[in-house]
Amino acid sequence: MSHEKYQSLVQTLHECMEACNHCYDACLGEDDVKMMADCIRLDRECSDMCGFLEQALVRGTPFASELASVCASICEACGNECKKHDHDHCQKCADACLKCADECRKIA
Repeated sequence: MSHEKYQSLVQTLHECMEACNHCYDACLGEDDVKMMADCIRLDRECSDMCGFLEQALVRGTPFASELASVCASICEACGNECKKHDHDHCQKCADACLKCADECRKIA
């Protein structure tokens, strides 16, 4: 199967998607949700893109490099935003996003 060469990236994308979804949900429970708006927005964007790229790689997309480049940019933006917040969920999300951005760049 052609997607097997991307197995490590598929796992990293899935972990990033889960971290973003957790961060998104946890941000909605913070006292100052308005302050978390950019984080929430980027969590959703990043989660959606990681999920899409994961599916695209598994089905053998011919656009792996192009999609990975876009995904890396979104993951990096999300990771940088999450790093600004001291919440544990934001810090864990930042780590997952920046790791995913690095992995995506390897095939971009």
